[in-house]
Amino acid sequence: MNWLMNLYRSGLSCMFHTLTGLYCPGCGGTRAVLSLIKGDLRMSVQYHPLVPYTVFIILLEIILRAAYKRTGRFVDHKKRVRIFILAGAAIVVVNWFFKNYMLVFQGVDLLPAFK
Repeated sequence: MNWLMNLYRSGLSCMFHTLTGLYCPGCGGTRAVLSLIKGDLRMSVQYHPLVPYTVFIILLEIILRAAYKRTGRFVDHKKRVRIFILAGAAIVVVNWFFKNYMLVFQGVDLLPAFK
């Protein structure tokens, strides 16, 4: 895990943020993953809510597929997967607009440096 922290601290910056001063749709993703690894769910959601959402969806899919396999029933997962993907896309868009709104109009930086 130290190599991951060293890579993060090396200063890899987002080109979109560097050029515009605004957050890109993925800004905070790496910090969200690192916070989740450390067990800090609150900060992971604050950095980028798509990361904990993705972990939740993966765990839910594992449970659902195991349950369907155990019962022997065939279930078409395509509709549920489309809903999960659309919900994830909505999370990204809402997160992007909200963080940039808070930054530009309220002067609040919701992506503090990783601790």
